[in-house]
Amino acid sequence: MHALIVFANPNPGSFTHSVATEVAEGVAQAGPRDTFEIADLAAEGFDPRFSAADVAVHLREGPSPADVVAEQARIDRADALVLVYPVYWWSMPGLLKGWIDRVFSNGWAYDDMPDSGTIKRLSHLRVHLIAIGGANMRTYARHGYFGAMKTQIDHGIFGYCGASVATSELLLGETQDMAPHLDTARAIGHNLFATSPAEKTADAA
Repeated sequence: MHALIVFANPNPGSFTHSVATEVAEGVAQAGPRDTFEIADLAAEGFDPRFSAADVAVHLREGPSPADVVAEQARIDRADALVLVYPVYWWSMPGLLKGWIDRVFSNGWAYDDMPDSGTIKRLSHLRVHLIAIGGANMRTYARHGYFGAMKTQIDHGIFGYCGASVATSELLLGETQDMAPHLDTARAIGHNLFATSPAEKTADAA
């Protein structure tokens, strides 16, 4: 099984990078046949701007740009997609949102058919979301922020394309000890391809 781990943070020393690394370590520890690829969108210079070419793709009037095709191929090779990102204004950073805007295009992630509704094309893909926030859980609960994030991201993006969200984790910097969060990230990577609670229990034993 193969995982694509995507993260968006321009600071190479960020906690986002550490979490993504731990997810990858968990995949590596799970078994010799499991593999991963890390996509560092900031370091790779991905352009998140939705251009006229992307509009043409959405309208089914032109071919996908080469950089979008390359990202879609990465996802096509993966059995699981992991997104690791800091929370900016109660959502994901613009770089990652732009990656989704451009890559999850009409005709690849879904087919928008005016006469027959929407055909979901990513039903084979399992998605794991790991958001990293600075506020405490009371703030998220009081304002309903995490619920809003799950609605717009888990349901609004991936549900629309038919992909199943297997993990939707929120890691908060409420304490100085971030080691438990790294343990959580490693466990997510280790159990990435487990298909049932029994398998996860067996892996942890």
